[in-house]
Amino acid sequence: MNVNSILENIQIIAPFFIGSWTIFLLSFFLGPQKLRTSFFLMVALFFSAFFMTGFLGDENVWAMMVLVFLCFILVLLTPLLLFLNGLKILRKESFSLANALSLLLGIFIGIGEFVTIGDVFGFFDSPLYNHFSWFFMFVSLSAIYFSFHILTFVVYMLFIQFMPHRMDFDYVIIHGCGLIDGNKMTKLLSNRVDKAIEIYQKCKKKTVIIPSGGKGSDESISEAQAMKEYLLEKGIPEEAIVLEDESKTTMENLINSKQIIESREGSHKTALVSSNYHVYRCLYFASKLKFKCTGFGGKVAAYYWPSATLREYVAIFSKGKHFVHMALGYIFWVILPVLFVFR
Repeated sequence: MNVNSILENIQIIAPFFIGSWTIFLLSFFLGPQKLRTSFFLMVALFFSAFFMTGFLGDENVWAMMVLVFLCFILVLLTPLLLFLNGLKILRKESFSLANALSLLLGIFIGIGEFVTIGDVFGFFDSPLYNHFSWFFMFVSLSAIYFSFHILTFVVYMLFIQFMPHRMDFDYVIIHGCGLIDGNKMTKLLSNRVDKAIEIYQKCKKKTVIIPSGGKGSDESISEAQAMKEYLLEKGIPEEAIVLEDESKTTMENLINSKQIIESREGSHKTALVSSNYHVYRCLYFASKLKFKCTGFGGKVAAYYWPSATLREYVAIFSKGKHFVHMALGYIFWVILPVLFVFR
């Protein structure tokens, strides 16, 4: 193995490796649960993989090829897995556009990948393709852009799920969701409560749990009351539970819970618990209220998670500053390249 070759490879990649991890660590300390932090983590891991191949010296080209090939296989599998997941969701749940998102995204990405691969390997060498090549490039770049954008969101979900935290919370807010038959918790909701119990048990102080959720028109008790009964069954003392049973939305959950917490004496270090795909929206609303919280995600059934994550992605990035940021990125990475190539 040629030492000079190893040093040369490391010198080329090291600035990107060090720079990406520096940016990630800065973002982590400034806002560990910000979406941008997961994006910087992805970039840092990407450069780390290529940095490690530099130690192989002259063989690093083969290592890079293997790395690219594995990424290529993963990319190819993504639309297939989304498609199969979409079919499973439609079988288990009622048919709706929301439940079909996973299926539709799988089809969209699959078409984009097919076009990209065909273009790279010259499969579409025909006058018709050449005439509409701008359109095929547009479809290809669109699929790549949204795949990466959604992947960043998915990495965020996983990142906050496994991020270590110091368990010294004074309050734990549980965000509610609909009940079965008007008075029974769903598995989704019980998983949130179980996560809150886990946090409560790890805290070495008199932590207060705030089940948050009002009573819907088709419910006989409030979501907060259903959670309280479950907490009592699990051995949580009644004095450690304070209900917030007036809210109808995630924002109201936070507004009302914040008022309860701020009306009480002592420190107010707060954790909020929801399903892992929903945590980002909770933290975003909390930041708008200047309500400092740490987010935790409860477990979600594996078959349900992709579709639920996509619904949450659409809900978040279809409005406000998130839509603006996504649109600007789309213009820069998709629209402008197409206009530049076919100007």
